[in-house]
Amino acid sequence: MSPSSGLTRRPGIWDVIVVGAGPAGTTAARVAAENGCRTLLLERATIPRYKTCGGGLIGASLAALPPGLSLNVHDTAGRFTFGLNGRRERTLASACPTIAMVHRSEFDAALTEAAAGAGAEVRDGTVLAALDQDGDTVTVRTGRGDTLRARALVGADGSAGKVARYVGVQCAQVDLALEAEVPVDDRTADRWRGRLLMEWGPLPGSFGWVFPKGNVCTAGVVAARGNPVALRAYKEDFLGRHGLLGPRPLHDTGHLTRCRRPGSPLSRGRVLVAGDAAALLDHWSREGISYALRSGDLAGNAAVGLARTSDAAQAHLAADGYRQQIEDVLGVEMRASSTLMDLFVRNPALVHTALTRLPLAWRRLDAYIAGRTSVAGIMTAPVVRAAVALTSTFPSRGGRPPGTGR
Repeated sequence: MSPSSGLTRRPGIWDVIVVGAGPAGTTAARVAAENGCRTLLLERATIPRYKTCGGGLIGASLAALPPGLSLNVHDTAGRFTFGLNGRRERTLASACPTIAMVHRSEFDAALTEAAAGAGAEVRDGTVLAALDQDGDTVTVRTGRGDTLRARALVGADGSAGKVARYVGVQCAQVDLALEAEVPVDDRTADRWRGRLLMEWGPLPGSFGWVFPKGNVCTAGVVAARGNPVALRAYKEDFLGRHGLLGPRPLHDTGHLTRCRRPGSPLSRGRVLVAGDAAALLDHWSREGISYALRSGDLAGNAAVGLARTSDAAQAHLAADGYRQQIEDVLGVEMRASSTLMDLFVRNPALVHTALTRLPLAWRRLDAYIAGRTSVAGIMTAPVVRAAVALTSTFPSRGGRPPGTGR
């Protein structure tokens, strides 16, 4: 496609500005640039930068990566240990080992290079200070004092970013995750190599994880926001039980994860949100990279449509088309994961027993991890439908976690 195909350029105005160089933003910038748009990618930090994240790429994430992307994979999980608050651990083997363990600093840097290679201009160390719209132009002011204008803007600056607030994103579930990057000796590395741990925790909807990455293990816990003292206590206990409390961590951080409320806006005029900024996240596993990559692709294409028209009605159609695509694909996934989360909160022991003792349940989850089915596909399994029906007849054990009201 010709770089100017369908575009009427105005001096000093970008076709597309993308804010945030995570998986959603870099994907949107790459797609827009590949389609001939003059694209600017802004990132507040200096690339590469640390990002709190488990760093496990499931099949849906791997399938959404650009062809030929050079990935530094530190391990691939073929065995999965499931536990119930330190008890009843059982390790299951994957039919097709899939989860690729990466460091987000390296992963995001590779995606940024792919966007730059497609023609996007990258400016890191640039903070978004203000955002406004007038007619068919979006105006951005940066912390450096620059004023930038574009025909379309994609916000991928995180769930607490300025673009999400500007669009008015609403959340149905807010969780707190505490994570540590722990260096490990050779013996510990061997013990974890090729195996990850998921442990259902003592707080409603909580779990802990260990993701192996060679001489480093990424470990953490997550639960509903509202009880940080109890969550910190669970983290200390969890790391201690798995021999990860002694070494001084390379990083020891926390962050909030947010899940979108159904019907929450995904755009405002010529401004779109994607990834964490749109609160697109799996309710149960809190997996967000696949959501970021897929929504970034859709947002990049929608931004191309916005950049190619000055007509308000056509711009509205492009933005509404993006909303409908998100609803039809990721919205369906999130509704299914919300149902699974309700089941998990009500009876984590039932979920644990089903996964570790019923081969069909494990095969369904394994197929999801490999990208052969979706969360919605998991929820159609007869054993899962029966568990949902059974659990719904009993009172919740602790109720829906605070901050997760529908």
